[in-house]
Amino acid sequence: MSRQLIAAGNWKMNTNYEEGIALASAIAENAKDPKCLVVLAPPFTSLAGVSQAIKGNPNVKLAAQNCHEKEKGAYTGEISIDMLIPLGVEYVILGHSERREYNKESNALLATKTDLVLSKGLTPIFCCGESLDIRNAGNHIDFVANQLKESLFHLDAEAFGKIVIAYEPIWAIGTGVTASPQQAQEMQAAIRGLFADQYGAEVADATTILYGGSVKPANAEELFANPDVDGGLVGGASLNAEGFTAIINAF
Repeated sequence: MSRQLIAAGNWKMNTNYEEGIALASAIAENAKDPKCLVVLAPPFTSLAGVSQAIKGNPNVKLAAQNCHEKEKGAYTGEISIDMLIPLGVEYVILGHSERREYNKESNALLATKTDLVLSKGLTPIFCCGESLDIRNAGNHIDFVANQLKESLFHLDAEAFGKIVIAYEPIWAIGTGVTASPQQAQEMQAAIRGLFADQYGAEVADATTILYGGSVKPANAEELFANPDVDGGLVGGASLNAEGFTAIINAF
């Protein structure tokens, strides 16, 4: 079954308002006819500007890097899902390893956030992944499976089918180390097999699973050639329009 191929750029806490508009404009200009969907996740402060910058390109979509689990309330400094929707946000990254580590986001909390995002008609890009200690212990597949089960398996097949998965080995994020194509394929095939066991082969085959861990122009083509790697959630390399365009074109 044909799956949606995606090149997603997570800018994290980088670029100011003007820089974000310039970067998004350059990417949108370069990605006029990509073989994949391009998704940009700028900082919250740049969402409105980036939304306008990509408005004329239907192949480029806007994502938020996170949202709060409540729709509104006395949560100083937080951003609600209803604040994102009028800006043109269509995707929300949930469960990134940095949020899990620094903000102590649990699997249960991420289940709540996932439900909220889906209820508003937006697409979660749900992140999962293991640390180097867990991989070295040989428990990486079970660990990632538990993250997915506890956060997503309460969903029925229809709701689950609206989610994009991003596997991000924590040991390969911002370190310059990248999982080998074989390691990426092994884990992403295991994830797809887990989904097949829970929801059936048809749902599993239709689920987009991205790889996120030091994706660069030099390794993107080899990573994306794997049958279970449907694109990338790209960090640092998405901050350069030329480099990110090369990743987009790696399909």
